[in-house]
Amino acid sequence: MAFDPAQTLPTQPATPIVFFERRELNQLLSLYGRMVAAGLWRDYAIDGLKESAVFSIFRHTGETPLYRIEKRPALARRQGAWLILAHGGLVLKRGHELAQVLRFFDRSRFTVVD
Repeated sequence: MAFDPAQTLPTQPATPIVFFERRELNQLLSLYGRMVAAGLWRDYAIDGLKESAVFSIFRHTGETPLYRIEKRPALARRQGAWLILAHGGLVLKRGHELAQVLRFFDRSRFTVVD
């Protein structure tokens, strides 16, 4: 009988990770593209964590994020799975639908005035 190292290693269950679906990523990247074209945002990061998926938005690379758009499925029935957090952790908007939450950025204060 041959030695099989895979049988001797303990197997750990895979930890489920929350991540964005394709439709959600399309909405997030569309908003990001509009804001980059307007000169307001410059970089982004995507994280898949155990309890949430996070889309972080930066004005300058290497700084802390201006905004974090989070998907938290555990809160879907209560407050809504989607939220926008400001730099200091302040919740700016919550909701059940991503499109509704992203309307926060459509306000006139995010337009560039020449």
